[in-house]
Amino acid sequence: MPRPASGVCRRVLIVTGVLFASHGAASLFGVLGGAHGGGTIAFGSWPGWYAAVIQLVAGTLIVLGLGTRAAALLASGSMAYAYFTVHQPRAVWPLQNGGEPSAMFCWVFLLLVFTGPGALALDRSLAFLASPASGRRRPDELAQSRSYVKV
Repeated sequence: MPRPASGVCRRVLIVTGVLFASHGAASLFGVLGGAHGGGTIAFGSWPGWYAAVIQLVAGTLIVLGLGTRAAALLASGSMAYAYFTVHQPRAVWPLQNGGEPSAMFCWVFLLLVFTGPGALALDRSLAFLASPASGRRRPDELAQSRSYVKV
């Protein structure tokens, strides 16, 4: 992916992750207006409390770029579950049943499973720092170190 596109995609992931984590924080801690217009979700209640934990943790991991594909898969699945169990029984179309956020989060996170977190993810930085002795080099260093000999 070209550099400008990678930067734009990373920004989209950060915004999406922050919005997703905000839903979880609102439900668990009552911040930002709380769950369903005020208050918090009762500890351990199915499925709301577990969904809020997934939202907070997965959103935070996606923003940081840690375990992004696994977090995105879990987040996408939770939003598909939310859409089909909560919203879809009310009406077929997301516009009619209030399921637009669930549908959008589901598809954006599913896309992220396949595209990955991008070059600016913390995973890549930590992998590089963790094993410099193993001979790993950044792609730009590797390209500079190659010498081509004409025979």
